[in-house]
Amino acid sequence: MDNDGVKTTFDELRVLIVEDDRQIAEMLRDSLAEQGLAIEIAADGAAMDEWMRVLSFDLVVLDVMLPGEDGLSLCRRLRAKGDIAILMLTSLSTDVDRIVGLEIGADDYVTKPFVLRELFARIKGLLRRSSPAFPREARTGPRLLQFEGWQVDPSRRQVHNPNHARVAMTTHEFDLLLAFCRNSHRILTREQLLAVTHAGLAGPIERSIDVHISRLRQKIEKDPRDPMLIKTVRLGGYMFTAQVEEVDA
Repeated sequence: MDNDGVKTTFDELRVLIVEDDRQIAEMLRDSLAEQGLAIEIAADGAAMDEWMRVLSFDLVVLDVMLPGEDGLSLCRRLRAKGDIAILMLTSLSTDVDRIVGLEIGADDYVTKPFVLRELFARIKGLLRRSSPAFPREARTGPRLLQFEGWQVDPSRRQVHNPNHARVAMTTHEFDLLLAFCRNSHRILTREQLLAVTHAGLAGPIERSIDVHISRLRQKIEKDPRDPMLIKTVRLGGYMFTAQVEEVDA
């Protein structure tokens, strides 16, 4: 609540921190709780599973180095179950480590030691784009986008295939698809796509865009090895080739 008793934008949002270093976990819990988020802590995968059985979370902050089942395995399991936002937290800092995390479905990746303000900015950005509880004025209107039998709902952040089945998307995959739909037949550079998926935050490596696009192609292309919808433009970036139309929700 603010000083006037008005709800902040985060009052309905819940975050699970999976971190075995109790000092770091409690520091994150206390700091994020001050921003209005509801925070729970799990020290390992088993504790994470217990929390997931009894509560619904908007985002999971997931450490890579955990006792027992590691964070990469947990991330893979979480992504297989749905499109919850996942932010990986790790002391591993090489590009390969980051790419692996993104390839298995993480939405973002922050390296220890981190600046708390930057971490919160990334969490805020993910929640703004992924959570249905975030205020609607921060979102788009009620119009739906259609292409090749696919339907994209910007308001609910849902995607349905030509068979009307919902297709799970990570936060960044959905942001990329939405950007492509709104810029059909235009070349979008990697820098432009980074701005879309990371809200202008510093830090993400450029190659992460290629990883997200590869995953998006796996979901919407008939043959991801010979993509027809998302074309790579040599020395340019990417172009979405489908004809996109807006329809009423």
